[in-house]
Amino acid sequence: MWARQSGIVVQVQGGHGVVNRLSALGIIPGKRITKISSMLMRGPVIVEVDRTRVAIGFGMATMILVQLDNEATK
Repeated sequence: MWARQSGIVVQVQGGHGVVNRLSALGIIPGKRITKISSMLMRGPVIVEVDRTRVAIGFGMATMILVQLDNEATK
């Protein structure tokens, strides 16, 4: 995803710890998510879920599968 792209979370991969942590942040299948920004060199990724911005690690972010909106890919 690029900054300001949105989509629907399809799946969260990883172990129970990752799934539980992302679930606690509101990142679950069926939720709309927007990537706000990311840092260089695999730094933290800032996403918005339910009008709340959260920072997650790069590795954790790669475990979130998102179906991008059509408008975001134009």
